[in-house]
Amino acid sequence: MSKEQKVKPDLAAAPEFPVRPLNFTHIKDGIIVRVPNWLGDAVMTLPAIMQLKKILPEFCALFVLCPKGLKDMFESLTCVNMVITLEKTHRNWSRGDIRRLTRIHPGAAVLFNNSLRDAVFMRMCGIKHLYGAAARGRAVLFKRSFKFPARVSYNLNNLHHTNKYLSIVKALGADDWDGSLPEFEIITPLDQTGNGVSDLCEHPALLTIAGGAAYGGSKRWPADSFRKVAEWWVHNGGIVAVLGSAAEETIAAEISDGLPASKVFNLAGKTDMCELMHLLRNSKFCIANDSGIMHLSAALGGHGLAIFGPTDWTATGPISERWKIVYEKQECSPCFKRECPTGSCKCMKNIMVERVIAEIKKMIA
Repeated sequence: MSKEQKVKPDLAAAPEFPVRPLNFTHIKDGIIVRVPNWLGDAVMTLPAIMQLKKILPEFCALFVLCPKGLKDMFESLTCVNMVITLEKTHRNWSRGDIRRLTRIHPGAAVLFNNSLRDAVFMRMCGIKHLYGAAARGRAVLFKRSFKFPARVSYNLNNLHHTNKYLSIVKALGADDWDGSLPEFEIITPLDQTGNGVSDLCEHPALLTIAGGAAYGGSKRWPADSFRKVAEWWVHNGGIVAVLGSAAEETIAAEISDGLPASKVFNLAGKTDMCELMHLLRNSKFCIANDSGIMHLSAALGGHGLAIFGPTDWTATGPISERWKIVYEKQECSPCFKRECPTGSCKCMKNIMVERVIAEIKKMIA
């Protein structure tokens, strides 16, 4: 079963909430958005951030609070006025974090993550007007919270994260999303990048591959399968950049192993965020697991194919009509497990290389 993901209106809908527009007399110094820590989840907030920016008065700045690793991506968005980074992720805020947030004195905050800790520290910084999902008992700290259905394993839940974030800002007075994506101005120009990125971006047939997935091994299509797709691409005159984090270097090496070094480049752990964005923006095609790179490529306007297995494509599929999803429903999927409980990984291994290549041929024809 192949599923094609459209930008709009085909993203699975989220609940709608009564609209109570923000009172900007209390938010004169700006509004801050706390985005999720993972790249893919953060990318899925972009339509909501863009819609929120549209309703802010000129005197009201839009700030983004994120981990350091996401700073360059958010600073490349023309709709964001300032990016504030947390010194450490998944831990209590430092004194420096608290000072930075207190200094800019935002009048309100929208939390797109589910952290109770962040809500507590927001209130400690003097932010009285908090908005976000009701999760982990934090609703008592919020000016307004929103209840979403719990995720159900072994079923397609039909609630896309992008629409979930959009439903929150719509309840705060934002207009319906028209399906467009925010404008990126990558802060490091292409001619100032390293690692041969500019040369790779000039090639007319660059394939980018993201064979990793930070969530866990169950989300990964076999490296050998990615390698066969890369081999086919090179045989037909293209070049390949294998991308990923430093933790995914071994996976990237397995994908590029045995392929010509002049045609297949293992860049896992070697690119910064801006270099990654340039590669994705300039590649002819991208093939990826359900991952942050998949979402980033889609947001940058790239064409690609995503392979889904233990996760729910109706919830976290790429928000682009230029991407196609390949998914083989199994009785045990989507299980949302980091590692396959049975060890078979059949939801991924049952997706054949020949089928993926056939899908790519149709998309680039």
